[in-house]
Amino acid sequence: MTPEWERMLASMRAFFRTITGPSEGSHFVELDGVLATVTPAVPDRSLPNSVVYESEPQLEATLDGLTRIYDQAGVRAWTVWTPFYDDRARDLLAAAGHVLDANPEAMTAELAQVEAPRETDPEPDPRPSAADVGEINDRAYGLTKTFSVVTGDAELSPAHAYVGRVDGTPAACVVTNDHGGDCSVWWVAVAPEARGRGLAAGLMRRALHDGRERGCEVSTLQATKLGQPVYERLGYRRLGAIEMWERRKPAA
Repeated sequence: MTPEWERMLASMRAFFRTITGPSEGSHFVELDGVLATVTPAVPDRSLPNSVVYESEPQLEATLDGLTRIYDQAGVRAWTVWTPFYDDRARDLLAAAGHVLDANPEAMTAELAQVEAPRETDPEPDPRPSAADVGEINDRAYGLTKTFSVVTGDAELSPAHAYVGRVDGTPAACVVTNDHGGDCSVWWVAVAPEARGRGLAAGLMRRALHDGRERGCEVSTLQATKLGQPVYERLGYRRLGAIEMWERRKPAA
């Protein structure tokens, strides 16, 4: 594991600790070197039911226990985030009934090299709300109250949540979380009708500038195929895929 991967995975574990709470029964579980988010309110969505581990032996030692935890919570779909170089974990998960569901790209950027905000970049909402972030992500990904259930409706810190509006309607968002000098980026989304206006890139420039002002040195994220070109233009570079190995039961 390279220092870049180690830093990104540590930031993932730190962020996942913050996303549970608003929905009934939502919580996280920490086993030996393994962190799991459990969100029974969305039992068929694996993203809110995610596992991040520190080492392959730790994942192997806790996998049966994780299965019991999700079964007892009534969660039918959950996923394990697996770096592309962890062949042993991949084989272990496949043998346990997990299948490769997605392979976002791990990316990192040096904040000193990221472009400063432009005058034309959107002004973020001074009072961003979790409800706006959830709604924008649900609209962007064609989901029905998945992200909204996870985020809840509390007010968010304008230092870490950036919501852009078009004609008064929430249309784009970016959320950041600082950990160990890493301004990690999450929940980047643009509503379908607002795409092509540079909203995500503009909010990202503001968010990364603020992260640098707080003392962060780098930024990490996990990019979809659609988002990769946007992030590369901002100065991010690829580290390799971080695969999502999903275990799913048929819906009742």
